[in-house]
Amino acid sequence: MLFQHVAIAGLAHIDAPRRLTSDEIHARLKPTMDRLGIKANVLQDVAGVNERRLWDGDMLPSDAATLAGVKALADAGIDADRLGLLVNTSVSRDYLEPSTASIVSGNLRLGEHCQSFDIANACLAFLNGMDVASRMIERGEIEYALVVDGETANLAYEKTMERLSKDGVTAEQFRDEMATLTLGSGAAAMVLARAELAPGAPRYRGSVTRSATEWNHLCRGDVNHDRMVADGRMLMIEGVKLGQKTFAAARQALGWVVEELDEFVIHQVSKAHTQAFLKAFGINPKKVMTIFGEHGNIGPASVPIVLSKLREMGRLKKGTRVALLGIGSGLNCSMAEVVW
Repeated sequence: MLFQHVAIAGLAHIDAPRRLTSDEIHARLKPTMDRLGIKANVLQDVAGVNERRLWDGDMLPSDAATLAGVKALADAGIDADRLGLLVNTSVSRDYLEPSTASIVSGNLRLGEHCQSFDIANACLAFLNGMDVASRMIERGEIEYALVVDGETANLAYEKTMERLSKDGVTAEQFRDEMATLTLGSGAAAMVLARAELAPGAPRYRGSVTRSATEWNHLCRGDVNHDRMVADGRMLMIEGVKLGQKTFAAARQALGWVVEELDEFVIHQVSKAHTQAFLKAFGINPKKVMTIFGEHGNIGPASVPIVLSKLREMGRLKKGTRVALLGIGSGLNCSMAEVVW
C-alpha cells in the first residue's frame, strides 16, 4: 500500500551496553570446536560478527521497548496521551500473555483510548507494524502511532553455549544452532503521524510484501527464547530468491531504480547474507550501512536501529530516498521507502 499522509515524527534506538566478542564465545566452546574440527574464528569468517551487544541484569523486552518509546516520543515532541495506537513488534516477549504491547502501554501510562497489540512476524515485524499503523493513520482513524521493539538475547546465549559445551554435541547440532550465536540485543521505536501534524518530517511512502511460506521450516525458535535452529545456507538461498521477487514488485509499485535510491537499510543478518543481497540487486556497497559486525542480528529492531544511526551520522539529508529491505523467517519479505 502507498501512503499520502504518513510521516515519521520521531525515531530512536537504544544500544545494549555489554559487549560479548566472538573470541570469548570461541574460547568457551573451544573443547567442542576442537573435537569437531571447527575452525576457531568461524563466527567472524562466516557471519562477519565480531561482537554483539547484551543487556546488563534482567532487562525485559518490555523494559527495553519502553526506553526506546520514551526516547522516540521525546524526539517527536508529543505527549504520550496523543497516541491512538501502540504496536510492539519484538521477537522477544515477556510472556505468552498478556501482550508485551500492553505492558509497554502500562509503563508509558497510555490512556484507555489507545489501542495496543503485538505483531509477530520474525525479523519482519517492525516493517509490518509500520504498515498497520500507517493504514490507520491514512484512513483518519488515529493521528499518532508508536511502533516499538525490544530484543533480549541474553538467555539464548546462556542456554545455547551451555548446550554446545556438553559432551556428545554433533557437528550438525553445532551448525544448526550457530545462528543463535550471531544474535544481539537492542531496542528501537518510531512515532508515525498524520503528515499534516508533522510538517517537514520524513514521509513514509509505503511498502510491498511477498511471501514464500513453503520455507517456514528453515528457522525455528522455541517459545522459551532459549533455542533457535536454522539452516543458514538455505535461508540465504531462498531469501535472496524471495528478495528478488519483492524487489521487482517494489520497482513497479514504488518506481524504484536502484541508482536513484540514496540509502539502503538492509536487515542485519550476516556478512554472507548482505553480500548476496547487494549482488542480487546491484546495490552500491557505499549506500549500505552495516552494524551486524559490532551488534549482531538484532531481529526486527535492526532496520529501525540502522535508520536511526544513519540520521545520527548526518547521512540523511532533506529529500534523501531510503529503501528499507526486511526479511523474516517464514519466509516473508517487505521493501519500503522513506523520503527524508
